[in-house]
Amino acid sequence: MSTARSWRLPTLLGVLLAVVAPGVAVAAPASPPAPVCRVADERLDEVSGLAATDDGFVAVNDGSDEESHRRIFYLDRSCAVTRTVRYPSRPRDPEDLAVTTDGTVWVADIGDNDRSRETIAVWTLRPGQRRPVLHRMTYPDGPHDAEALLVTDDGRPLVVTKQAGAAGLYAPTTPPRPGETVPLSRVGEVRLPVTATANPYGFLGRRLVTGAAASPDRRRVVLRTYADAFEYDVPDGDVVAALTSGTPRVVPLSDEPQGESVTYSRDGRSLLTISETADQPRGTRPAVLRHPLASGAAPPVSGGTVVPPAPGSAATPSASATAVGEVPAPAGGRKAGAATVGVGLVGIGVAVMVLVGLLRSRRGG
Repeated sequence: MSTARSWRLPTLLGVLLAVVAPGVAVAAPASPPAPVCRVADERLDEVSGLAATDDGFVAVNDGSDEESHRRIFYLDRSCAVTRTVRYPSRPRDPEDLAVTTDGTVWVADIGDNDRSRETIAVWTLRPGQRRPVLHRMTYPDGPHDAEALLVTDDGRPLVVTKQAGAAGLYAPTTPPRPGETVPLSRVGEVRLPVTATANPYGFLGRRLVTGAAASPDRRRVVLRTYADAFEYDVPDGDVVAALTSGTPRVVPLSDEPQGESVTYSRDGRSLLTISETADQPRGTRPAVLRHPLASGAAPPVSGGTVVPPAPGSAATPSASATAVGEVPAPAGGRKAGAATVGVGLVGIGVAVMVLVGLLRSRRGG
């Protein structure tokens, strides 16, 4: 989703909580991610979905106004486009992509920034098909914005909504069918641990799910935000149970301009991410980055906050604030380093003065 589009601002309370939470530290990953390759094709400037394959990658842009950008792109291991597949009709807002074990490509046409769509959709492209097939679905409780898709072992798409707090999990009540609109049901919700990882959108950028992926062996799934990846074990194949009751491992991601995509490497030992670049300086090209899933790199989580790592390891420390509303547009620059307790105390003092001023003004009125 382009940052040039309108964003709702969080409530004043949400902003104050995000600003003044004391003791919040921002820690970088143990080592910078390794660049895999850079996408030179100028049509891929709003990459919203990425999946690794044996030959390279499959990628899609989000809702683009340029017809040449509305394709399913196949890339080799050097990120060069080898072929493209057109949609038979214009997609609304593709926001994620998955490739299942049978080679079927699933494109999640689920973006809805204005919350105005009566239906969302998935496109499926099976091996040997010339064009993807459209499957429409509808929410049971009104429109939602969403940017993450998982496909369960039984071929059921699972949509993860993009909202602060609890992200909704929605699945079709019956298998999707071409030419029909299948109702979705809310099958659960997932609450991500609070982190303090640097990203262009600050506190709320750490709370909104922007992508998802399943490991090649289907025993793990990952959700990502603009800041972190949260990896869940799926030992029995029940993805919903894993997301709603499991304990994730937290992997801080690089401070990407607008990172929304995530996939596993083919050996399952790394996460691969890529950022949109449409709003970046001219000539900026998206790069696939590798984040190793080394032992001990992802800290355990307890009680909804990130547990501090053992001495000598690098991970994201805990935070204690909660968010309300949607992520605002990024500030002029990104935050780096750590916010000390002293900064938190200063923030609290500022917040108290603001609240006192508001109370006085109300009394004076």
